[in-house]
Amino acid sequence: MVRPILTVKTVRSRRKIALVMLVVLWAACSQAFSQATVVQYLSGTDKDHTVQWDFYCTTGSKSGKWDKIAVPSNWELQGFGTYNYYRDDVNPDEQGLYKHAFQVPAGKNKRVFIVFEASMTDTEVKVNGQLAGPVHQGGFYRFKYEITSLLKPAGTDNLLEVKVSKRSANASINQAERKADFWQFGGIFRPVYLEIVPATYIDRVALNAQADGSLSVDVYAVNAANQTLKAEVQELSGKRVGSGFSAKTSSGQEKTTLRQQFKGIKPWNPEAPKLYNLIVSLADAKGAVHRIKQRFGFRTMELRPQDGLYVNGQKIYFKGVCRHSEWPESGRTLSKQLSLLDVGLMKEMNMNAVRMSHYPPDQHFLDVCDSLGLFVLDELTGWQAKYDTLVGRKLVKELVVRDVNHPSIVLWDNGNEGGFNFGLDADYALYDPQKRPVIHPWERFNGTDTKHYPDYNYVQNSVLYGKEIFFPTEFMHGLFDGGHGAGLEDFWNLMRRHPYFGGGFLWALHDEAVVRTDQNGKLDAAGDQAPDGILGPHREKEASFFTIKELWSPVVIDKKFLAPGFDGRLEVENRYLYTDLNQCSFAWRLVSFPAPNSTTTAPKNNATGTAQPPALAPGTKGTLALKLPSNWHQSDALYLTAYGPDKRELFTWTMPIRYPQDIDKQFVAKSAAPAIEATEQVVSLLVKADGVSYYFDKSTGYLQKVVNAKGEISLSGGPVQAGVHHSLQKFRHYAAGDSHVVEADYGGPSEFHVKWLFAAGKPAKLEYQYSQKGDADFMGITFNYPEEKITGMKWLGRGPYRVWKNRLKGQQFGVWHKDYNNSITGETWQYPEFKGYHADLYWVVVENKESPFTVYSDDQSIFLQMLKPARPAGARTDNTVPAFPDGNLGFLTAIAPIGTKFQAAALMGPQSQKNFMLNYTPIKGSLWFDFR
Repeated sequence: MVRPILTVKTVRSRRKIALVMLVVLWAACSQAFSQATVVQYLSGTDKDHTVQWDFYCTTGSKSGKWDKIAVPSNWELQGFGTYNYYRDDVNPDEQGLYKHAFQVPAGKNKRVFIVFEASMTDTEVKVNGQLAGPVHQGGFYRFKYEITSLLKPAGTDNLLEVKVSKRSANASINQAERKADFWQFGGIFRPVYLEIVPATYIDRVALNAQADGSLSVDVYAVNAANQTLKAEVQELSGKRVGSGFSAKTSSGQEKTTLRQQFKGIKPWNPEAPKLYNLIVSLADAKGAVHRIKQRFGFRTMELRPQDGLYVNGQKIYFKGVCRHSEWPESGRTLSKQLSLLDVGLMKEMNMNAVRMSHYPPDQHFLDVCDSLGLFVLDELTGWQAKYDTLVGRKLVKELVVRDVNHPSIVLWDNGNEGGFNFGLDADYALYDPQKRPVIHPWERFNGTDTKHYPDYNYVQNSVLYGKEIFFPTEFMHGLFDGGHGAGLEDFWNLMRRHPYFGGGFLWALHDEAVVRTDQNGKLDAAGDQAPDGILGPHREKEASFFTIKELWSPVVIDKKFLAPGFDGRLEVENRYLYTDLNQCSFAWRLVSFPAPNSTTTAPKNNATGTAQPPALAPGTKGTLALKLPSNWHQSDALYLTAYGPDKRELFTWTMPIRYPQDIDKQFVAKSAAPAIEATEQVVSLLVKADGVSYYFDKSTGYLQKVVNAKGEISLSGGPVQAGVHHSLQKFRHYAAGDSHVVEADYGGPSEFHVKWLFAAGKPAKLEYQYSQKGDADFMGITFNYPEEKITGMKWLGRGPYRVWKNRLKGQQFGVWHKDYNNSITGETWQYPEFKGYHADLYWVVVENKESPFTVYSDDQSIFLQMLKPARPAGARTDNTVPAFPDGNLGFLTAIAPIGTKFQAAALMGPQSQKNFMLNYTPIKGSLWFDFR
């Protein structure tokens, strides 16, 4: 292919200004090169700070001509080339050509390296027309070349030319990286910069900092024979810790090891992520010539076979999630702000671990894991296929050399799901003085069982018979709205019984939907391949977020309701690994809820207070005493919040105090009204009460419609027993004192009895009784109301998200409001979703285009069915498409569970089974319908 020739352009004025500033800095330090490495960015630093380079794409969109592109970036997200998911099916040989002019400052006896944080996939680098070194292969790793001899004199433009090929010349790289379960992008997607060092310099250090305060530092110094290395440890504030230590370098020695023992240090753990700085300087006879700073933490990691994982001598378990590096508008080009966002959301869910699936992340992500506190599993790419040994060894070195000093990293993952080159297992220890264990995610290996997507029976068998440390590195696959929180309570409770319990990692943190610049900005999650997140692509919170937050809270309180005899004492369990409960704090408030006709949903605070946390060691239980006022029982609910030592909310528990029938009586009482009228029509029965007309179909016994002063309300087709076909056997109506009664009896597989009571000054009351035997997806009664007329709902119950039978935890009891939406979890991201099951209904206002009406429940455990969620367009199975009744407005005593991508709900544990009634035991219920 003949390509246009591009000449080097004049350096822009802002580059000149930056260069002048760099020259001034260089001059200030040049007399005594006792300084840190000088870093000069050629690209931008992240997705929000980029530099325009010249760019030519060979195929796909905007190809065949020179243009400009932001660097760093994935070129597809900049409108170039071809999108592919899973494999490069279309335009696999696509390449991107980059050109960029740069200058370097003046200075003697310096060496210049060009560093690429990552480039996908094969990358050829030329400076002033000459190759900087061999083509780099592997799309997720830092690499660099020395280019000192290729540079022109200071003040002169140098031409950088980079050719990036999506398809690697190495077949194993294409199998391991380019045929994998994620978006296949191209481009220089992490920063490019120069490192400028003296002729004698420290290339890198590798630390082994143990929890007992012992520290050894492998220093890789270049051209440093018979020179002195000095080191000291500092607090992040700069305060020196202990005494300094030093060693002499020797000729021909690749590394020099410095050692020191420190007293009184604080070990790093995710609950108290204590960090220090190591300062290492290299000096010759004339003085110091180079100095580096390395942040680190003292931390000991052990894998004890047939026992568990130990950090700092404490047995630990992972509450983790798998994370891809991705943002919808920028692909894999991210920023530290996004790293802070993601780690913050994980910590908010009470997670303590993250797995780097399926490639090493940005350096700043690991920095944030160090500082905020997460265990990290760092992973070599290899999704169901492995690198060959030759290229794999290079990439293992690049992975470990870059990441070795992060205390957050506790395990190395040598590939994933069969992408294991066993010949590389020993290579990690060559560059890691800590000798952290190596695992094979998905496999029984090295004393671990990391089985992916076990069903409940597999976990049960592992608990009974397993000999390995058990921590599935992928489980509860969160496709659409399935998995994650759904079934997690059963799995987690069972997994905790494993004698060698090591935790687990949910799949995955967020939906991998990207902006399709070739499809008018559409967000594309690749059908059912990538909408797997607890979060949406822009980190929108799904319902499972809150379920996980409750289930993985290190403080556990399992009280659902405060009965009249409550004495203020709550059982509390400490599930921290390192933290005594007395380092936490608790705050409570007693509240009353607004009425359905109120303009607010906010509860009224009746009393507030704090509770003294008991001294409870990790893994123990005790009592939390609340000093509530004597009239506590006059409030509607208690809100109790636990805060960790960092003052972050762990969870808020909401416990109702009043029963539904008690709260309802405040709202349903009305003034006296005219007498009730009942009129037989040809096919209908008309009952008039309080200015409202109720029409019943005499052939079915169902309510047909309701008419009030504003007009017709299209509630119809019920009540029917959900999922059961009955035939009307008897329909009658009669006066009962000042009231009027309408009754219907149905026959079929079981009996179903309906009774409407109309009384002056009160809403219509519905009493019903049914029985059911055997398996059922759901149980209860339903009506129909036209979806197109519904505009929203306000309700008192658990919210604001919907629930499934196997995902009830995480929602708060209160008054909630939602406008209508048709959001489909994982395909559209307007959360919380409107349609679905909602738990613990006390009352609901159905907002509509006709006339809002309110339904009250007299029963404490009623689920509201609000319409039926649409089936995801990408759903290829019914696992994540739960059952719903034919009616679209239901009041149910039992609802359906949801499964995961790989398992139907029935395989996911006790809560995930269908509802079952052994005998035809009568089930009674009552509702009030207020159309006035």
